Amino acid sequence: MPGQKPIKVALLGCGTVGTEVVRLLTDHAADLTARVGAPVELAGIAVRRPNKHREVPAELLTTDAQALVESDVDVVVEVIGGIEPTRTLLLQALRSGKSVVTANKALLAEHSGELFEAADSTGADLYFEAAVAGAIPLIRPLRESLAGDRITRVMGIVNGTTNFILSGMDSTGASYGETLEEATRLGYAEADPTADVDGFDAASKAAILASLAFHTRVTAADVHREGIAQVSAADIAAAKGLGRTVKLLAICERVSGGGADRNDTANASEFISVRVHPAMIPRTHPLAGVNGAFNAVFVEADAAGEMMFYGKGAGGAPTASAVLGDLVAVARNRVVSGRGPRESAYAALPVRPMGQTPTRYHISLDVADRPGVLSQVAAVFAEHDVSIAAVRQEGRVDDASLVIVTHAATDAALRSTVDKIGGLPVVRDVVSVMRVEGEES
Repeated sequence: MPGQKPIKVALLGCGTVGTEVVRLLTDHAADLTARVGAPVELAGIAVRRPNKHREVPAELLTTDAQALVESDVDVVVEVIGGIEPTRTLLLQALRSGKSVVTANKALLAEHSGELFEAADSTGADLYFEAAVAGAIPLIRPLRESLAGDRITRVMGIVNGTTNFILSGMDSTGASYGETLEEATRLGYAEADPTADVDGFDAASKAAILASLAFHTRVTAADVHREGIAQVSAADIAAAKGLGRTVKLLAICERVSGGGADRNDTANASEFISVRVHPAMIPRTHPLAGVNGAFNAVFVEADAAGEMMFYGKGAGGAPTASAVLGDLVAVARNRVVSGRGPRESAYAALPVRPMGQTPTRYHISLDVADRPGVLSQVAAVFAEHDVSIAAVRQEGRVDDASLVIVTHAATDAALRSTVDKIGGLPVVRDVVSVMRVEGEES
């Protein structure tokens, strides 16, 4: 559109992702103008140390992020990360009518409600495709393409670092520590990998996915979280023996309750369960073949059925691709005076506590090799109303072990069962306990 006023963009942050955003804006300027209907103009870039960004025109750099947000810009793109001062800056942008594109999963998992309310107060757009699963188009399908359907389950691998580690352990038989060291050397793991390996990153993403899928505000605090540091080479080998593999899964599902009042968490007719933990899944499951640092999310809906979204879940260029996709969308809305999707949280479903969530366990026990061991162990399962799906004894005498796979039972019942079994005189050690997902076998 000749003579159309440029869409001015403020970029907060210019690290790995921000640098790629600048490159794509520059390299594809003509195409972006054609797609948006107006030039997309980078008005400024807020950074902490301008001298570290010599690849960017110096006149664009500033250390005053607040002044940049307050300037005459139309869109604020945020790739800084963290909660503060990012939260304050984005709220300021939205309340002044500026659209926001963010890749900040931690902020969205804690404060999405506040951000959406600020956007609604002025009619601004809030887009965040890059916050979950990098380049994979996932947020928009959940917000828009499946908005007319009823999603029942979202299960996925949403952290590349942990998937690289578990894939490496599966393929080589190496220990967790050895594979983490290799991931760090190759750049797949940060020097401090805590956010990834302890499940914090995946939990933030699970909160965002659950919020969108089930039209309910879910925060990271609602997500049951376990990391992968306790996964051993023996666990991986045991999974192989069952025709399974181990993945760190983010699982968001709609579950039935016993009552009719959704505001009464004890008697609601429907709940949601949101959890992140390592689990054994069948090697025939679509997620089992997702290896290395790739991400994939499996979605189940009433009408659409089963779908899987797969691709690069991290990295500068893939994440910048998702950021640019959002930028084009909000810029188009500016040109035509339109608006993107708003928050949908009308369902307000209660989150079921993990202890009440049905799960299945794989349990490996170091036991004494003498008559009556299995009957004593089985009696504890019966006492807690936990049904055994399969049992296998391996080794003899000092190397005797018992491997048990359960049917679904509440997590609290399973944990109580394991705790009591650990105190039996015939059980020398509870070697490992891991959840099992996928079809029962």
